[in-house]
Amino acid sequence: MKYLDIKSYKFSTISKFLNRVFEKNFKILGNTASNLLNFINFKNFYLKNLDKLFHIRNYIQAIKKILFLGISPIKSIKYIQPLKSLLGKSLKIFDLGKFIQPIKKISLKNNKFLLLHLPLSVIFFVFLYIAIPSFYNYQKTYIENIICKNSQFKCEINGKINYRFYPTPRIKIKNLAIYDPSKKKNFEILVDNATIKLSIKNLLVKEKHKYTKLDLKKFVINLEINNLKKYKNIFEINNDFSSINLANGKIIFLEAKNYVATIENVNLNLKEIKDSFYAVLKGNFLNDDIFMNLELKKDDNKFLTNIILKLSKMNFLTKANFTNLKDKQDITGGNFLVKKDKNKIIGEFNYQNNKLIIKKSNLDNSFLSGGLIGEITFLPYFNFDVDLNLKSLNFTKFYNIFLSLYEKNETNFFKINNKINGNLNLTTDKMYSNSGLVKALESRIKFYNGNATIEQLLLNFGKLGAADILGSFDRSEKYNNFKFESNIFVDNERKFLSKFGVYNNKKSISPNLFISGNFDLKRIRASFYEISNEAKFSDIDVNFVEKEFNYLMLENGYKDLFNFQKFKKFIKSVESEIK
Repeated sequence: MKYLDIKSYKFSTISKFLNRVFEKNFKILGNTASNLLNFINFKNFYLKNLDKLFHIRNYIQAIKKILFLGISPIKSIKYIQPLKSLLGKSLKIFDLGKFIQPIKKISLKNNKFLLLHLPLSVIFFVFLYIAIPSFYNYQKTYIENIICKNSQFKCEINGKINYRFYPTPRIKIKNLAIYDPSKKKNFEILVDNATIKLSIKNLLVKEKHKYTKLDLKKFVINLEINNLKKYKNIFEINNDFSSINLANGKIIFLEAKNYVATIENVNLNLKEIKDSFYAVLKGNFLNDDIFMNLELKKDDNKFLTNIILKLSKMNFLTKANFTNLKDKQDITGGNFLVKKDKNKIIGEFNYQNNKLIIKKSNLDNSFLSGGLIGEITFLPYFNFDVDLNLKSLNFTKFYNIFLSLYEKNETNFFKINNKINGNLNLTTDKMYSNSGLVKALESRIKFYNGNATIEQLLLNFGKLGAADILGSFDRSEKYNNFKFESNIFVDNERKFLSKFGVYNNKKSISPNLFISGNFDLKRIRASFYEISNEAKFSDIDVNFVEKEFNYLMLENGYKDLFNFQKFKKFIKSVESEIK
């Protein structure tokens, strides 16, 4: 205790020492803190309700006075009463408005730095950002994997790869080939110029580049129609490309390496948006403008598909909407519309195992009305087995259309495509014509390798009788013939003869007449091999019938073949001469 000498240190002495320290240092601190409090300016904080409740302003003013005058906390109690007028005038020096006003007076037009240097700096750094990828080394294998990602096909780049930043960041590729690795020499797609467009984000890191779009220009696609399934994922849209565009190219259709057809001047756009995929094709097909739109959507456990196909000059339109389940992707069901001029068919179908099953349909045009049902197989070979059931057939209109089409294409009119194979069953309940001779018909026709066989053709003459026709089309480069056999059955002899203007005939006719022969479809000439009723006609009679038929019925080609007035003359001539 004697060393510390506490008694000599009085409390009053300590208090005076502390006051001197605070008075000396608080003057400097007070000026700074006071300015800060004025800068905050509590009027801007919408604290009116709190100010009324707690008298915040009184406390603030007291603190300002203590700090400004350098009064120690010990002596500050008596100065807590607000001296607002004195402090308010002194603190206005640091009013925030006085700092803002000079900034408002700055003119952009008169400031050379803001007007020139700042924009140039921004442009320079932007240019530097998009130009840096030019220094990267884009290896061919790296780009090939990007294009053919998630595909069973392989890519091969035979040209140069360059980065371009104008007009947008992109990678330019020369001579790109896409092929099936099992058949490397058979290229599916050949492209002169390919472009991969990049997102503006993450350009500085090659591994983080985002590839937004793939453009293919001046291309050739070889499409094998008998193996369409392998092209399903050739352009599968993935996370790398949101869209793929093909421009100024052509699509060649092949079957077992044999040429079938070509779509010229093709522009094809493929795009994916969320769970939807869109494809739009424009081009020229068979000297006509073709347009095709494909839309795929995912909906819960189903895939929805919409297809539109148009041929402008032909005035041809096809629409199809179908659905298939995710767990049964090979089974599809939907509806369709096919329209050509005034000809239209609407129906419902199922598709399974490369087979189209038409469940029901409505067929309507200017000369017939009815429905079509049956099956059509596309792969591995095209085949069909369909029933065409007509409510009515206007034979006069149908024959006029036949004549107009024949005049436009006489040479190849009866040429049947080698790819058409199948069975057609045709029936009509009512048949309209100028003669009114045929009331209804029923037929069964088989198509095979460019030829056709009429296995059955029944013509109903009503109360007069009926007829059946069997025959086959035999075609080659030099000739095109239809060989036939026919039986004519007469139920009412008197009405049958009066229908053809034959009256007062004392001799009765046979209820059954057989005719066989050949019809030359190119030369438009008929040849009769045999005519018989109860007995065979003599060769002289057969030749006479043949001569009269060619003279009266085929004098003007097909124009008079179904002319009923001339047919009446032919029947009268034959009946009068053959006894």
